[in-house]
This record gives sequence, structure tokens and C-alpha cells, in this order.
Amino acid sequence: MDPLSEMLRSVRLVGGIFLDARFSAPWSVLAQIEAADCRPFLTDPTVLIGYHVVIAGEAIVAVEGQPPVTVGAGEIVLLPRNEAHTLGSGRDLRPTPASELLLPSASGGLARIVHGGGGAETHLVCGFLGTDDRFNPLIATLPALLKLDVRQGMSRAWIETSVQFAAAELTEGRFNPPDVMSRLSELLFVEAVRNYAATVDGRAAGWLRGLSDPQVGRALALIHHRIDAPWSAEGLAREVGMSRSSFVERFAGLVGMPPIRYVTTWRLETARQLLRDTRQSIQRLANAVGYESEEAFSRAFKRQFGLPPARWRDRPQT
Repeated sequence: MDPLSEMLRSVRLVGGIFLDARFSAPWSVLAQIEAADCRPFLTDPTVLIGYHVVIAGEAIVAVEGQPPVTVGAGEIVLLPRNEAHTLGSGRDLRPTPASELLLPSASGGLARIVHGGGGAETHLVCGFLGTDDRFNPLIATLPALLKLDVRQGMSRAWIETSVQFAAAELTEGRFNPPDVMSRLSELLFVEAVRNYAATVDGRAAGWLRGLSDPQVGRALALIHHRIDAPWSAEGLAREVGMSRSSFVERFAGLVGMPPIRYVTTWRLETARQLLRDTRQSIQRLANAVGYESEEAFSRAFKRQFGLPPARWRDRPQT
């Protein structure tokens, strides 16, 4: 019963690789993933996460207000909130917008960038992850930049082999199937989050900070593992061996909202996913997320999303 696994399973990410970039020093580009970069994988994602895989050489990546990060061959940098960022061979170079350098593929494969002054070479493969799930405390609590060394970690063998295979295929001009690239993109994100969660300290805010607390972390695991249970603040406090008042204060301070508000929000978000993905009856769906009556569920759903569940399911997709 691992709350991080439960949360990662719920994010529902779709991803892929869209750009093969070859740079030579000195070089610097300003980049940000656009929705158009995601086609044909998905359209109009609500949340975008960008990432860059360094195949050879190295790059300095910087987001405004954050210390720059150097990534080398075998490393990946992810941008969980898809903020505009610079990549380059040095810190004091004037960046060129990456959009001005794109060379679309005539065959419908990867776009390319070839840019720089002819010095030391860097080869990047750029990708994205997208989701239309608006609420996810995990993504909200991640830093602007995450660096992952694919040569380390529990999944290193599978990920490193997959990245190397994808890179070799791209080098030979072959484009990997979208489902393969989407799965690889998702695994890169999961591994990066796990690495970050293992090193998060008491200064970190939000859901991961709650995860690192023994009592609040167990409560989060219980909520996500048994979403249909009749949870109360008293019941959760009893499960984790705390008084109600101490538990509520600690949970709210770490996670950012009281425990029962978190339970309600997560139930309704889970219900929204089920409405979108299944044809379960409203009564059965309400029971699955912890509501005894369809009426109570419908009122809560309408307060959260502006429409009763049946009308939300049947609305025209935008």
C-alpha cells in the first residue's frame, strides 16, 4: 500500500518524443513544449511535462528563478510544469528561440534542430508527457526541474536499454511506435519522481512532504487504497495512532488541506475519471468512490465541476 504508486497510477499520462536536436558549441536555445508538439499523440492536454534526454555531450538547463542544472550523456531533465527554459553550452549566451530553428520532417517523423558554432557536440532527444487531469497534488508539489540519471535506480537496466534503443532507431531515421514512446516517457517520469521522493526533506511542501511523514503518509496510503471506505478524521487518526486534533493539524499543515477535504476532492476526481472512461451507472460509480446515495454524490459532483455527473458525461467534448 504505497501512496506514491497509487498517485502515479492515477496521473494518466500520455507521452512521446517529438524532436531530435544536434548542437555544437557555442549554442543556446529558449524552449517550451507547445500543444502542437504533442500531435499526433494527443490533442489539447491540460497539463504538459517536458523532458530532454542527453544522448551525447552535455547541456546546461535553466528555469528563471532556479539554479541551473548541468545534464550529461545518460541523464535526463524533466520540467514538471513545462516552464520556459534555456538549454545551452554556457550560461552567458544569448538564446535563440527553438521554434525558429525547427526543421519539420518531410516524412512525418521527428522534427530536427541542427544549430551551433561548430565546437563540442551535444545530441538531445526531446519529449513530453501530457494529461487532461486538472487536479493532481503530485505534479503540483514537484520542483521546476528534475534530473534523472538513467544509469541509476531500480529500473535503470530497462530504462537505459529502452533509451539507447530509441536513440539508435532515431539515428537510423526510424520512428518508434507511439505506444512504445509513450510507455518509455511515462517510465522516465515515474523513475524521476521516485528518485526525488527518496531525497525530499522537511523543507519540501505539499503532498510529497506529507508522504515523508510516517503518520500522514500512512493516512494518504489508506485514502488512496480504500477510496470507498467511510473515512472520517477520527477514523484516519485512529488508524495512524494519533489524536484527532493532532492528526488534522499535521495533515493540513503538510498536505495543504484538511484530511476530509482531501478525501472528498480525490473521490470526485476519481469519479470524473470513471465517468470519462466507463459506462458504469451513476449509482454504481457513486458507491465505488464512497458515496452511499446517488443524490449525495450528484450534489457534491455538481459543486465541484458545475454539472451533475450524467450531464458531465454526456457533454460535448472540447
